[in-house]
Amino acid sequence: MMLWNEFTEKKIAETMPTRNIEDIPKSGRIIAFDVGEKTLGVALSSPSRMIGSPHKTIQRTKWGQDKLIIQKLIAAEKATCAVVGLPLSMEGGESAQTQSCLSFADLIEKECGLPVLLWDERLTTKAATDALFEQRQGRQKRASKKDVKQHVDSVAASLILQGVLDRLRFQG
Repeated sequence: MMLWNEFTEKKIAETMPTRNIEDIPKSGRIIAFDVGEKTLGVALSSPSRMIGSPHKTIQRTKWGQDKLIIQKLIAAEKATCAVVGLPLSMEGGESAQTQSCLSFADLIEKECGLPVLLWDERLTTKAATDALFEQRQGRQKRASKKDVKQHVDSVAASLILQGVLDRLRFQG
């Protein structure tokens, strides 16, 4: 697994194998995941890797069933690598969900055959929730809580992915 985050690289490197962001394939779509206990937010990059867009939210079941859905999506979209949001505490340490995301990233790498980049996801769900609440929906002045809950994980995944795409673009 690869990790890119200047503030947390040393802390996370102690607990898992890492590679640098420069090691990800130079072309092909990138698939990103915002991992939750009940849902899995998915986002995809454009083929040119300029824009990350929300794709869908998967209701999680057992890994075997989740894996089949993910493998079909990877094949259909021709993804060449994956990004998994790594939930860290505001101080940069591990949060309650960190180990679950590390395990998920390891499974994606080993069982789906994609290199995985871990990306600091602090505040992405908050930013996604705020953006969805402010989005106008027809006559509604603001999005409903139900609308936000349905889409927040895929929007958070797209924010994680856009951070990676911006970093790749600016590194040359």
